[in-house]
Amino acid sequence: MSASEPASDGVRGRSPRGEVSETGTPGDALGFRHPEIQRLRRLLGRRSARVDEDAFVVEGPGLLAEAIAGGWDVETVYLYDRADPALVPSGIDVRHLGRGVLERVATTETPQPILAVVRQRVDRVLPAAMRLVLVADGINDPGNLGTMLRSAEAAGFDAVVTTPGTVDAYNPKVLRASAGAIFHVRVVVGTLDEVRAAGLRLVGTSSHTGTDHTGFDWRPPVAIVVGSEAHGLADNAPVDDWVRITHAGRAESLNVAMAATLLCFSAAASR
Repeated sequence: MSASEPASDGVRGRSPRGEVSETGTPGDALGFRHPEIQRLRRLLGRRSARVDEDAFVVEGPGLLAEAIAGGWDVETVYLYDRADPALVPSGIDVRHLGRGVLERVATTETPQPILAVVRQRVDRVLPAAMRLVLVADGINDPGNLGTMLRSAEAAGFDAVVTTPGTVDAYNPKVLRASAGAIFHVRVVVGTLDEVRAAGLRLVGTSSHTGTDHTGFDWRPPVAIVVGSEAHGLADNAPVDDWVRITHAGRAESLNVAMAATLLCFSAAASR
């Protein structure tokens, strides 16, 4: 350490209170160029970073509260000046964001003054005795996947499976669209073959073929499989049964998240 550098106060990422750090922010606030802030940017912006670190970022007190309520491992919380420190339980590391940092890091137009790094729960094997499962096969839109997580959790499903090619469940837009449901329903990364190997009957969804969902035999264990927004499930998809939602109007099909919601509650009601 050179004579011109301030002595550390022993806390990672902090400079002595009252001095100006190399990042240009006063006291112990973290400036934009601080390594922890750059890590936040990577975790928010890159799926590869989230995979490499098995971590992700939640934005806002609501999602943080849901993560804590769900028993997830919250690594660090980052507060801006108007955030209430009482929102953070004791035992969790807290950092403070410098002026202008939140607006440059957050993914929303009107950022909430609290961010948190949370450890992922990545399951790659469906546990035994799953009764109702929703499978997102090739879903690309984060809002759709988030809504499907929210609906599956509300309907009492045991798990949501995302197949290779589906948007990352820890994408910031997915987290927001799930309204915190992701912290209360198991998320498993797997293939259709792995779902079948877990003892579930695969029920594919279609706009033009199969049994009407109101008369379908939903007896569990069953996994509802919904396909991509653009193409749906291929006609030769490796499923055991097909179900459709009959339309009275001119629409060719429903939005995939809307269809998944309707089918989740139909299956739950027949359980």
